[in-house]
Amino acid sequence: MSHWRLAMWLAGGAAYAGLSHWMMLYHAAAPWALAALFAPLWLALVGLAASRFGRLGALATLLLGAFCIYEITRGEAGNPNRLYVMQHVGINIVLCAWFASTLRAGRLSLIGEFAQRIHPLTSDHVTYTAKVTGMWALYFAAMAAASVLTYLTLPFQAWSLLANVLTPLFIVALFLGEHFARYRLHPEFERSRLVDVVRVAMGRGRAQ
Repeated sequence: MSHWRLAMWLAGGAAYAGLSHWMMLYHAAAPWALAALFAPLWLALVGLAASRFGRLGALATLLLGAFCIYEITRGEAGNPNRLYVMQHVGINIVLCAWFASTLRAGRLSLIGEFAQRIHPLTSDHVTYTAKVTGMWALYFAAMAAASVLTYLTLPFQAWSLLANVLTPLFIVALFLGEHFARYRLHPEFERSRLVDVVRVAMGRGRAQ
């Protein structure tokens, strides 16, 4: 992944975050807005179904998603705002569980698995990447809790700002902060290009 492509990804992500915030505030129950706002989770489920059950599973998941949107627009599935909150909380809980599940003795942590695609790991690398994996697990747990607390205590506009704008900004800040703090804490570590770290984190194979 080149630097200009990374910049395009970031710009696209920022545009989607702003658009999502706008749609939730002004078009929360519109069918097109529901499709766009649930797209990340929906596509992830389609991909999972396709990998486990093939094309039939993917088709069934697509039809189920379309049915859910239809029911929401008819008012049969309750307040769509609550569904948005459930999606945000659910994604963060799943990510927390995913990261935390790799923190077991004798197993390489999730961040360690990503890191070894960039360069060979020493024992110090293994220890450090386990700590970073734990940090990310705690972040996702804290974000899930903050999402529920914000929804219950503040206006929905505040929750939408947290979910659509602040959440991706916090992720970028934590990602960049760890990347640049790593070499101040461990100057002996082999340096990695930020673009390679992003490429591997996005599941695009090994660094080049």
